[in-house]
Amino acid sequence: MSALFEPYALREVTIPNRVWMPPMCQYSAAPEGPDTGTPNDWHFAHYAARAAGGTGLIVVEATGVSPEGRISPWDLGIWNDTQVQAFRRITRFLVSQGTVPAIQLAHAGRKASTDRPWKGGAPVGPDSYGWQPVAPSAIPFADGHPVPTELTVDGIREVVGQFADAARRALDAGFEIAEIHGAHGYLINEFLSPYSNHRTDEYGGSYENRTRFALQVVDAVRAVWPQDKPLFFRISATDWLAEDGWTADDTVRFAADLKAHGVDLLDVSTGGNASGVHIPVGPGYQVPFAARVKAETSLPVAAVGLITDAEQAEKIIANDEADAVLLGRELLRNPSWARHAARELGGDVHVPDQYHRSV
Repeated sequence: MSALFEPYALREVTIPNRVWMPPMCQYSAAPEGPDTGTPNDWHFAHYAARAAGGTGLIVVEATGVSPEGRISPWDLGIWNDTQVQAFRRITRFLVSQGTVPAIQLAHAGRKASTDRPWKGGAPVGPDSYGWQPVAPSAIPFADGHPVPTELTVDGIREVVGQFADAARRALDAGFEIAEIHGAHGYLINEFLSPYSNHRTDEYGGSYENRTRFALQVVDAVRAVWPQDKPLFFRISATDWLAEDGWTADDTVRFAADLKAHGVDLLDVSTGGNASGVHIPVGPGYQVPFAARVKAETSLPVAAVGLITDAEQAEKIIANDEADAVLLGRELLRNPSWARHAARELGGDVHVPDQYHRSV
């Protein structure tokens, strides 16, 4: 049997295969009014198509734990009950197709309040639904970005509470897995990296201090997330900096800490915290980082990064480089990638009754 289409169990949740969809922002929610941050027909159609296509697990895009935690004014949020009710429509359909619904809980930190990518992605101000970003230190992400407000200790505690509240709502919305976004230069990643964290209090300086906020978020979410349901953490395994950044060695060390605090799987990506760095992008370019965590720790991992064809994905699982693969752009191009890969590899995948003629 194809390794890619073997079920995978974490705690009391069984995912039907190892073809997973990572969080990919759609920038399609209302930026203001009563439906701010609320999933709509676009989000339903987008996620429903990938579930009907056989994807084993779908991680709904970075979802703000507060209005200020969104990357853009057009992002999803989960800070009120209107949003919860709208998410239920999506999770119900995913479950009906045998897909496990997951959600990424996020705070964008200093990279918040930006325009949609197809509009250039530049920072936006109050005249375009924007707001003042916050960060561990008053250091802008890049030229042209605003200087963020440095979070106070009370502010940090408030954000920790927002993650816990968001997790409670995610459970109410029908999600089976929660993922904490600690990657791509957003708030948690900003605290982890000495490149973006210049604090001199208990949240800055040493490795132990820089990881304190992330572990407090994990503890707060794990305290409200049921023990029978898995918790993921997404990490940028490296800042791709020659010095003064977060490194692969840090990631291996932190993986052990995360496991000790109740994280069940590390979703391994890279980059996003430093602008203008050289990243050697190519097929499977981030897989070695996941493979190293898997080889050197006991924490399960998922790999991501230009994984596009069935044989490539199969080898990653069969060679024990990762426990699952996350296909981003390829699933945007082909919602039924899992079904096509199953046909190629001889695996079994859910096919809706309505599509039985396509088998």
